[in-house]
Amino acid sequence: MSSQPLRIAVAGAGGRMGRMLIEAILGTPDLQLAGALDVAGSAALGLDAGAFLGRASGTVITADLAQGLADAQVLIDFTRPEGTLAHLGACRELGIGAVIGTTGFNDAQKAQIAEHARHIAIVLAPNMSVGVNVVLKLLDLAARALAEGYDIEILEAHHRHKVDAPSGTALQMGEVVAAALGRDLKDCAVYGRDGATGERDPSTIGFATVRGGDIVGDHTVLFAGTGERIEITHKASSRATFAQGALRAARFLSGRTSGLFGMDDVLGMR
Repeated sequence: MSSQPLRIAVAGAGGRMGRMLIEAILGTPDLQLAGALDVAGSAALGLDAGAFLGRASGTVITADLAQGLADAQVLIDFTRPEGTLAHLGACRELGIGAVIGTTGFNDAQKAQIAEHARHIAIVLAPNMSVGVNVVLKLLDLAARALAEGYDIEILEAHHRHKVDAPSGTALQMGEVVAAALGRDLKDCAVYGRDGATGERDPSTIGFATVRGGDIVGDHTVLFAGTGERIEITHKASSRATFAQGALRAARFLSGRTSGLFGMDDVLGMR
């Protein structure tokens, strides 16, 4: 392993997750903050990336992709789908790996990411939390064992600022459960109930979404049978868990030149 720190750029540097990532990188000896990006018009542009911590990082937040990525080996991106895809195009040109925690991609955008991964190494995960990714493995086991006689509902809650619903993590949980049952989530998901819905179709997977306050992220998958129910729950109390998972993913990409990976690859659970 190289004795030189891994050089990381952060997208969305002026946002909540961007700041959490910057703080984590600046506090980690084997990593170096090599770039900080934000959208044009952001109040953070031109500031030192460590200013919110009261310290100088030597890295200025910029909207110029070429400038922000010039010295980086890996980009960590928790922004919006359109922005992330633009960043990936620049990463591909520069041969920079990418860790993507952005959610809300449609199928066409996912296909674009897969195409980029033929040329650069990418870790794509709706949730970078180590705990959530362990829960995904537990859900696969539970769904296989509880395939008959149990109704499955996925409940998620996030802060008032989250712009997509259900969350990417909830959808990934649904995809894991559906796959374990031999179903396609597109065919069996129910995203809303209102009025006289009739009896529940036992082949469906239901989703319920809550938005409010400063909830970092709560997810529960409920297997409701006759006389019992099993709930598998993950609650995040700080974005630090996502930041630490993203840094682990960035280290995983070191030395890799292409391929599309998930957190199960990063954690050795595939």
